[in-house]
Amino acid sequence: MELQKRLLAQQPATPPPSPPASTNGILSASDYNGRLDEIRRTEYPQLKTVFLDHTGSTVCAASHIQAFAAELMTQIPANPHSRHVESQWTQARIDHARDRLLAFAGTSAERYAVVFTANATAAIRLAAEITPIEQHGEFCYTRESHTSVVGVRSLAADQGVHLRPIEFTDIGDVTAPARCRGTSLLAYPAQCNFSGQRFPLNVADTVSKLYGSTSDTHVPWWVLVDAAAYAASSPLRLDAHGAGPDFVAMSMYKIFGAPTGLGALLIRRSSVPFLRTKRYFGGGTVAGLTFDQPWQVYRSDIEARLEDGTVNFHDIISLHHALDAHANIYDSIDMVARHARAVTEYAVRELRALRHRNGRLVCEVYGHTGESVFGPTVAFNVKDRAGRYIGYMEVERLAVMAGISLRAGRFCNPGAAQKWLCLSAQELMKHASLGYVCGDDHDLVDDKPVGALRVSFGAMTSIEDIDQLVKFLLYQFRDYNMSESAISRLPIDTMEISPTALSVNAQVDKVIIYPIKSCHGWTVPSGTSWPVTRHGLKYDRVFVLM
Repeated sequence: MELQKRLLAQQPATPPPSPPASTNGILSASDYNGRLDEIRRTEYPQLKTVFLDHTGSTVCAASHIQAFAAELMTQIPANPHSRHVESQWTQARIDHARDRLLAFAGTSAERYAVVFTANATAAIRLAAEITPIEQHGEFCYTRESHTSVVGVRSLAADQGVHLRPIEFTDIGDVTAPARCRGTSLLAYPAQCNFSGQRFPLNVADTVSKLYGSTSDTHVPWWVLVDAAAYAASSPLRLDAHGAGPDFVAMSMYKIFGAPTGLGALLIRRSSVPFLRTKRYFGGGTVAGLTFDQPWQVYRSDIEARLEDGTVNFHDIISLHHALDAHANIYDSIDMVARHARAVTEYAVRELRALRHRNGRLVCEVYGHTGESVFGPTVAFNVKDRAGRYIGYMEVERLAVMAGISLRAGRFCNPGAAQKWLCLSAQELMKHASLGYVCGDDHDLVDDKPVGALRVSFGAMTSIEDIDQLVKFLLYQFRDYNMSESAISRLPIDTMEISPTALSVNAQVDKVIIYPIKSCHGWTVPSGTSWPVTRHGLKYDRVFVLM
């Protein structure tokens, strides 16, 4: 809050002019033939702020929600496990939704099965549970993997499987036949949700060719692709990648904005005969079982066998309208990809062009250089005129005040965060031992950022959105000097706080502590001293409700 006041006090009497609206033709051929303004006006009237968190969740279209609501008012979606007319209608809608989702992913029911899940995380976990990893096999995951992929290592460790975190460039060596340890699982993201870096979808085909798979065997390496971030702005075209991944995890709200309770695991049909049987079975997954004997027979079709309980049929019906709206608005995912690429190129160029008057960079952008391919996600930190980092949480708070929605933190991607922020495992463990956790207000430790800011773009992001972001950064942080701030960030090893640490003429109005995080606070009585520990005010946020 003090930094916010300081920055606001430094604002000039009038804001600096906005960056030029001209994009030098960058969007001339990729704004849906000049329809973007009309699309935003009619389909996204809820865009009252500059929304730049599409990797977190994109925005749903008005026509999608209206059509879904209209169908619910004229039809009765019912539990598909029943046999009456409404249930059969619902089952038909579910089956059709599978086919349509496969078409969106560039494949068909002949090659892939669609198993609906609660989200992409549930899809990833399911894939791990049914992969027949052998005890002497390996679970390999690449650096840019989301936490939901990294979390598979706990399941693998319980089975005595060897864990191997790797760089994507190491895949060729790791999967080489000479190194094969047995049936193993390789998981990687099609797009890193931290930096936006993209990775090819043909890894499974490359591995398959190394081993020369046949119809009656499966190669030792199974491949899981996390496509949650990628599929929102690029076509998957699964049929164009040879053998294709064994598993592809998807999230519907990442692509369409809604429904939020629906993910999918795409399973290659040729891999189905070799899957491990799930240990847990729920309603609808068995063809027969007994109460008093450990006997059950699983359903023959893989979708029914793996979808425990009743699927989220309301959200599956919503998916139909999401696909309809997406096609009607944008024609194809290829058009979205073209637009997102143009917006990203413009944003990266503008952010890198921001300078203090002494020539130093305002933003340190992570990635988007070299021969690597990057999607519409840009992570960065802000620096003052002396080259010192400004806390990303403070930047985020000021952005909110300016009507700009972005993301701050490590974005549930530990490997990419460690890579781009140069954080060692030892540093992160030390921070945790001092009470610093993901999502708290500790953004700089020893003047080093422990997270970043992230802006990400969707199908309806406009060039004006980027201009507003650039204008905000110039207005708030150009020529800002951290040494003049009222905030003093002490080293993490500091045991005591010096009474001269803050040299500012200020008076404390009241002190409030929050013993239970996010619950009601307790005001320290006026005139009462209160101890400050190395972790902050004594008794402040020592409990949390789980």
